Amino acid sequence: MQLRLDKYLADMGVGTRSEVKQYIRKHQVTVNGAIASGPDQKVEPCQDQIMFQGAAILYEEFEYYMLYKPKGCVSAVTDARYPTVLDCIKEKNRKDLFPVGRLDLDTEGLLLITNDGPLAHNLLAPGKHVPKAYLAKVDGEVTEKDVTLFAKGIDIGEKHPALPAKLKILSCKAQPGQNDWISEVELTITEGKFHQVKRMFEAVGRRVMYLKRLSMGSLQLDNALQPGEYRALTKEEIDSLKHRR
Repeated sequence: MQLRLDKYLADMGVGTRSEVKQYIRKHQVTVNGAIASGPDQKVEPCQDQIMFQGAAILYEEFEYYMLYKPKGCVSAVTDARYPTVLDCIKEKNRKDLFPVGRLDLDTEGLLLITNDGPLAHNLLAPGKHVPKAYLAKVDGEVTEKDVTLFAKGIDIGEKHPALPAKLKILSCKAQPGQNDWISEVELTITEGKFHQVKRMFEAVGRRVMYLKRLSMGSLQLDNALQPGEYRALTKEEIDSLKHRR
């Protein structure tokens, strides 16, 4: 696969297309040890050695990051009001990264950041039914009746009920000195409707107080990560996501 030199450098975050063209014309870029002939010079990403100002620029077609999304940042590429999840990724090479799916502003947890469009489609397409697990703290006492209702599919006010979901009660405790109950649950859904988890609990008279995504498909949130931290996916994690049945 051959690429124009200016595209190669722009893809790897050296600068915009116009900026890298200037770098090339100022002889700041070499290809296999020789001064680049021009922005339209063709290079082989996996074979040629490209250097900018003496530093090697290695080409990566795709990048994959696991982010522990913190509260208070939006799942978007840009936003005029809030910091975005891409602001958390400090060491990225590609400029075309995006979040795979969305978590609400006040929701934290696992978010995949990549520029692999086909993989994102396979994870988000409604017909793929990719499971997503969440940890939630809910105002009120979640009961086995709720578990049964969720397993049948909850009506959340749309044309069709939400698909059956697996609800697991982890704990249910009364607040000290109060009559109010707080339930901690794990919920696994296979859709990605707008505010789906919150709407499902609202449908049974509960309010979600805290929400954290634990997994998406085969990808599990790394327990070593703190909110706002991230790491590159391992080869095994990438292969597992790509080859899911």
